[in-house]
Amino acid sequence: MTKRQAKEDAGGRLTRAAVIDAALAVLEDRGLEGLSTRAVADRLAVRMNTVLWHVKTKGRMLELMADAVLGGIDYGDLPSSPRQRVRELAGRYRRALLAHRDGAALVTGTYPAEPCTLRFADRLVGALLEAGADEEQAAWTAWTVVYFVLGLVQEEQAAPDRPDDRLARAVDPAAHPALHRVAAHLRPGAFEDRLAFGLDAILSRLPE
Repeated sequence: MTKRQAKEDAGGRLTRAAVIDAALAVLEDRGLEGLSTRAVADRLAVRMNTVLWHVKTKGRMLELMADAVLGGIDYGDLPSSPRQRVRELAGRYRRALLAHRDGAALVTGTYPAEPCTLRFADRLVGALLEAGADEEQAAWTAWTVVYFVLGLVQEEQAAPDRPDDRLARAVDPAAHPALHRVAAHLRPGAFEDRLAFGLDAILSRLPE
């Protein structure tokens, strides 16, 4: 299939899915700061109004992109234990975000009531309900898991490529005695271990 065929439907018209694919490609090339409807139009070699006809606004485009990111989550072979299922879903959510440049920053702040997002939320809430949470606890714990993973991945994706000792140099033993004691545990990295630790803390509030 040619590039032109991939971005058109059977009638030769540009599809919304193709616009979102192009937007994700721009995200990969330029990052979130370089993403715009004009950049997407340039990539597709169409007028900006053509892109806006499909997505209406940049905000709506970001919502559809966020939903497409969650479309990368695989739901096969999930654990039968609901607690382990929550952990696995959180891990797969993290990997889906990491699969795209600035993936967590893109998803943060969007509220897409779209198929892929709803599917993930339903699976996560369902596992929490099965684990014994009541309706309010399941809903709020799901939010907590999502917020935690988004924040962790944003830090992970923004982490410097080389060792960064700014924190160690800034912490003064006299002025920041508590931070000085734990400084070795505040270094960037160990994101999978931090994910596991945070999920332990969140899930410890569920009924035994």
